[in-house]
Amino acid sequence: MTAPPKPMPAPAPDAPLFIVINEGSGKHDGESPRDTIAALLAAAGRRHEFIVIPDPKRIAEVAEAVVARARKADGIVVAVGGDGTLSAVAQAVIGSGCAFAVLPQGTFNYFARTHGIPQELAESVPALLRATVEPVQVGRVNGRVFLVNASIGLYPEILQARESSKQLLGRSRWVAIYSGLRTLMGEGRNLYLEIESESERRKVRTPSLFVGNNRLQLERVGLPEEAALAGGRLAGIMVRPIGQLAMFGLALRGALGQLGETDKVRHFAFKRLSVSPSGKRRTKMAIDGEIVWLRTPLVIDVSPDPLPLMMPQPQDRAAIE
Repeated sequence: MTAPPKPMPAPAPDAPLFIVINEGSGKHDGESPRDTIAALLAAAGRRHEFIVIPDPKRIAEVAEAVVARARKADGIVVAVGGDGTLSAVAQAVIGSGCAFAVLPQGTFNYFARTHGIPQELAESVPALLRATVEPVQVGRVNGRVFLVNASIGLYPEILQARESSKQLLGRSRWVAIYSGLRTLMGEGRNLYLEIESESERRKVRTPSLFVGNNRLQLERVGLPEEAALAGGRLAGIMVRPIGQLAMFGLALRGALGQLGETDKVRHFAFKRLSVSPSGKRRTKMAIDGEIVWLRTPLVIDVSPDPLPLMMPQPQDRAAIE
């Protein structure tokens, strides 16, 4: 039985906010997110400072510098952007003693939606000012944090196709869905993996290994492992080797929330997983929507340190949709 999480130190009610913002996330019309946030915080009389990410490749460097400053000032680190931005900033926050807050500005915003954080700044900023800190589980791959998911194989290819489509067609959920289906219907490749968990060791052939740490995302596709997250575990999903037409049908089942009802998908819960792709010293991986290259074997586990998230009060929480 998993022990209940220990209470986390609460920041002062007037703790300064150090706001790391990725102004390239999501789709914006009219006033910029930065201007909206600044106006709301100024009206509330809350001390704050913006730190703009000058280059997505420098986000880890920027986040570490911001966390160092926030520690000295007993402040709160706030990440503004999509799940990839939130994940990169969370990496620097965990274990630092700083509280972490998010103002979602991405395409899907699974992390914020799962925790009831409103999507609109007019609601999420006031909710942040009344929020209290709570521990939240995060996953890791070779020590690198992920909040929502991590995967190898087909999913990273879908993400790369999505970015190419966004450059041509713009940012939206429909563009993401279109590019994903287009990739699914392309030429498939299987991975040969040696996998070892706390309960078994086996060799498998699969087009994709997906690891989830987000209840909402798992619920949406119809996988029962979402309940395992509450028990301090992660959800593993492997697709059995199938043809293009069957893969399209699988994608349709996922869209209808029926992925758990097919025998073409193997799903399981775990706390630690070692993954060795055959013949590869490094492998391409998708972590919270960002493509990275990591050395093998991949060690995927639950972080021993939870994320100290500023959670909205019950009356401020958005309905999970």
